[in-house]
Amino acid sequence: MREEKKEERRFPKAALVLVIVLIIAVILAVASMKTVSAGHRGVVLKFGAVQERILDEGLHFVTPLAETVESVEVRTQKYETDAAAASKDLLDVATTVAVNFHLDSEQVNKIYQTLGKEYEFRLIAPAVQETVKSIIAKFDAEGLITQRETVKGQIETSLAERLSSRGIVVETISITNFRFPDQFTRAITDKQTAEQEALKAQNVLKRIEIEAQQQIAQAKGQAESI
Repeated sequence: MREEKKEERRFPKAALVLVIVLIIAVILAVASMKTVSAGHRGVVLKFGAVQERILDEGLHFVTPLAETVESVEVRTQKYETDAAAASKDLLDVATTVAVNFHLDSEQVNKIYQTLGKEYEFRLIAPAVQETVKSIIAKFDAEGLITQRETVKGQIETSLAERLSSRGIVVETISITNFRFPDQFTRAITDKQTAEQEALKAQNVLKRIEIEAQQQIAQAKGQAESI
């Protein structure tokens, strides 16, 4: 009877151990499966250290407890900010710059290692400000107005070169109209008004000259007729 009771006690213990093992196995299996969403890449961390391996979209298996995965977006993103600078003739210039960019999918591990997920604040923001300042300083105020596309192209090229070395690809940038001090804006308006008035006066003079020539021709015709 005692032996039968001992066997009955062993079976529940064995069953309990088996259940615990199965639960642990399920937890480890679930922990080893990681899903990377569309438009993202997975940066693998092993005990907190960034690994060379980068995970594409889809389901992946990693070492449970030892490895974790950080998801990093590689789709097109937009960064927009106000920028201020001084023109070549030392006028304050303000504008708004919008940058469309994406992360190089083959360098997301290095980006995460050096910048984390704050790459906009740590890298893009200061790069935009410094690039805008350096390019605008090459043009005077009127040049910024008349050569706006040239200015935009130089800013885009310079910014793209600067960020590409850190794994950030600039697609396009857009710049709103440059904003100048009120006194300069008024001066430009007055100048345009004066040019329009001068052109109007020239047109009046030409009309008077043409009318005079017509009267002379008419008088000459009449004289010849007589």
